[in-house]
Amino acid sequence: MYKLTQNSSIAGNWISPTGEAFQAQNPATQELLAEHKNCLESDVNSAMKAAQQAFPAFSQLSPADHANFLIAIAEEIEALGDQLLEVCNQETGLGLPRLTGERGRTTGQIKAFAEIVKNASWVQASIDTAEPERAPLPKPDLRKILKPIGPVAVFGASNFPFAFGTLGGDTISALAAGNPVVVKGHPSHPATNELFAYAIGKAISRCELPQGVFSLLQGNTIPLSVQLVCHPLTEAVGFTGSLSGGRAIMDAAAKRAKPIPVFAEMGSVNPMFFTNNVLAQSGESLAKALADSVCMGTGQFCTSPGVIVIQMNDSFVNTLAESMSANAKGTMLNAGIGQAFLKGIEQLIATGEVEWVNQAQENLESSINNALQPPNVVLKTSAQAFLQNTQLQHEVFGPATLVVECDDDAQFAQIASAFEGNLTATIHATDKDTYLVKQLVTLLEQKVGRIIFNGFPTGVEVCGSQQHGGPYPASSNASTTSVGIDAIHRFTRVVAYQNTPEQLLPAELQNVNPYKIVRRVNGEFSSQSI
Repeated sequence: MYKLTQNSSIAGNWISPTGEAFQAQNPATQELLAEHKNCLESDVNSAMKAAQQAFPAFSQLSPADHANFLIAIAEEIEALGDQLLEVCNQETGLGLPRLTGERGRTTGQIKAFAEIVKNASWVQASIDTAEPERAPLPKPDLRKILKPIGPVAVFGASNFPFAFGTLGGDTISALAAGNPVVVKGHPSHPATNELFAYAIGKAISRCELPQGVFSLLQGNTIPLSVQLVCHPLTEAVGFTGSLSGGRAIMDAAAKRAKPIPVFAEMGSVNPMFFTNNVLAQSGESLAKALADSVCMGTGQFCTSPGVIVIQMNDSFVNTLAESMSANAKGTMLNAGIGQAFLKGIEQLIATGEVEWVNQAQENLESSINNALQPPNVVLKTSAQAFLQNTQLQHEVFGPATLVVECDDDAQFAQIASAFEGNLTATIHATDKDTYLVKQLVTLLEQKVGRIIFNGFPTGVEVCGSQQHGGPYPASSNASTTSVGIDAIHRFTRVVAYQNTPEQLLPAELQNVNPYKIVRRVNGEFSSQSI
């Protein structure tokens, strides 16, 4: 069993930072946990220099060696055993069953990246051979490929401490592309971050790679985050968190002398549309399933349904309210998130346009002193109010949802048009709703990254066809995903080679095609040599 040291790790060296102290809190017991210290600007500089020094060798790994490294990371995570689950549960209160499943998802996505790295077709090699006799001008030999961009800064998330944490999807996709990573660990679970740093350190040593491939910086101050984003050696940023946090990082990156891309996954209300026909057919069961989806993970999923669009249907709303109140209260990840949730509910009610439907069963006032276990809240407003007040679109991160009551189908389309960017949108309908559904799909394609039919957005499948991103403010770049194997493309750039000697080309572009990957050659896809 690894002995926790309350330290950070820079290029394989454990350090004791000298910045101000901070402490995580057990959200279930409200016990303050071991004290940690913030890293300083000098630590950021050391980590980034080590990453830059590691980049040339790491970016040139063979596909087999690169895949073996990723597999080693997954194996070392698994080798942490119950210690990882127990430490993380103490810091997050998420429960051992939830964390066991999330660990499996995390190691599973690492192994999935290993498979595509081993195949190497992900580099999208494209070759157009020369035509020296072409008139009026000869055609040059042109070949292009995706290449890693350099050191990547990653900000871990609080709600998925494994899957979006220190060795979560952002870190692993950046490593899979051949980039060293410097992680700013989330301060809600620093001991969990340390265990992951220990695991990847063992994998780096096993594979005899440069230690600068990975560093972990711990801290909870804004200056530390800004220093990491603004460091001249940082080439890109991966972030999962709040809109305010993501926006601050985007703004800091834009002010650099050399702007860099920020791939931020931020806020989303994930609207759901229920037609009259589907509610007449199975309204009660849908209301109960919706309540379970909203309360899943205490509403702390980025895909939690935050806005529900229906025509007036008291039976559905009442069943939803009763089911939400019947769901056990969960525990928020930390006091800050819990307080923000309560404040968000208060602000919506204060507009005078929002009714708290299940207030008889729940009481916000009694929850003010226990932000870590707030009530499950159902709110209601009219379509007219929703269309006139953009504040009603703001995400309230936690176990709450806002029902928007429309007068007719035409207002469904107006609501869909009014939405800002979101990760998902869901349509529950029957075969009788074809015309309305076609309208909604056309509108929602411009608003979200994933459209779901007759299901619920919570539960994100990790696979090649997944899209976990959406137009701003859901994410900073709607054309990318933070889940699934295509996440690797975020941390790459295209390099073209013109009339380049064979021996100087990357292996994936050489005529002999040593890895036997699928390439586009003169417009045709082939794995053959040229």
